[in-house]
Formats: sequence, structure tokens, C-alpha cells
Amino acid sequence: MNGVCAALLAALVLLSSCENDIKTTPSSVQGKPAPEEGQKIESYLSEGAKVKGKLTSPYMLRYQKVDSPYSEFPRTLHVDFYTDSLTIESQMDAKYGKYLQNQNKVFLRDSVVVKNILKGDTLHCRSLWWDQQTQKFTTDDSVAIYRKNDILFGKGMEADQNFRWYTITHFRGSVLTSQGGMPKQ
Repeated sequence: MNGVCAALLAALVLLSSCENDIKTTPSSVQGKPAPEEGQKIESYLSEGAKVKGKLTSPYMLRYQKVDSPYSEFPRTLHVDFYTDSLTIESQMDAKYGKYLQNQNKVFLRDSVVVKNILKGDTLHCRSLWWDQQTQKFTTDDSVAIYRKNDILFGKGMEADQNFRWYTITHFRGSVLTSQGGMPKQ
């Protein structure tokens, strides 16, 4: 899935589809350019003739600053990443997201969850960076990784963009769980 997320983010900027046409909100009193606004965002990523991902968000703002353009998702965003057979491989959710176009990075915060559907491993953290160039997630915050039989805790993490592998920088411990995810007595 090399380039999948990069193309998905490019599709975000182009807004392949939304409920209303992109419109410009009123300019601020200070004379700064107003952001473009989109409602009910739904953007598909395809590579060749295959769908690789789908982003949905109820609301998006795009700021076209010459030196540092960015898109902001202040009311949640959800991304499904697909295998070639259109099976969802992984999902990502956050209450807030910001795509920094010139840096090719995405910042996610507030209840960030990344789940590899095929393995069942799920990351929970407060904030997360995704770097398009390295195709990796990183965070310096506390992390909890829920697996089938345990929960791993730590601070700092690096993972691939599909959450197939991960490394916790400062491992703090684990808790054994039953198959339902509850700690064992």
C-alpha cells in the first residue's frame, strides 16, 4: 500500500466528493483569507482500478496560506484502508485531524484509535503523527495497545501505517486479559 495514504491525502485536498460545493466562508475582520469549507466529506482513494481507502468526515476546512497550506477536520474523521480484495484491513479514527500539505504530515488528536482489522490489534492514544514520506505513525504520548489476550502500555511509539507492526519506545507493562478484553482476576 505504498503511496496509498499519500494519494488519499491528495484526494482529500481535491475533495473528490462532498454534499455541497466547496464554498468560502466570510473573511475575517482582520482581512485574512477565509478558509474553504466542506460538509459531509467522502473521499475515495483508488490505485489503478482498485479502491484502496475511504475517508469520511462531517466537516472540513481548507486554508490556502501560501507558505503553509493545510486542511483541518475539526469534527472527527474516519479512514478505512482496504486490501486488494476490498476487505477492510485497517481503520483510523480521531476527533480532530490536520493535514500539513508542505510537510506531508498528518496530525491527529483527541481519542485517536488505529485498528488492524485482520490482526485485531488496536491502538489508543491522545495524539499521533503520520509521515507520508516514511509511511509511519509516531507519538511521544502514552499508548495502550489492545491485543487478543493482553493490553500493552507505554509512552512513545512507532508503527507502520497499517498497524501491522509497532514498537513502544518506553514500555511500561502489560495486563493479561480474557478474550473479551477485560483484565483477568
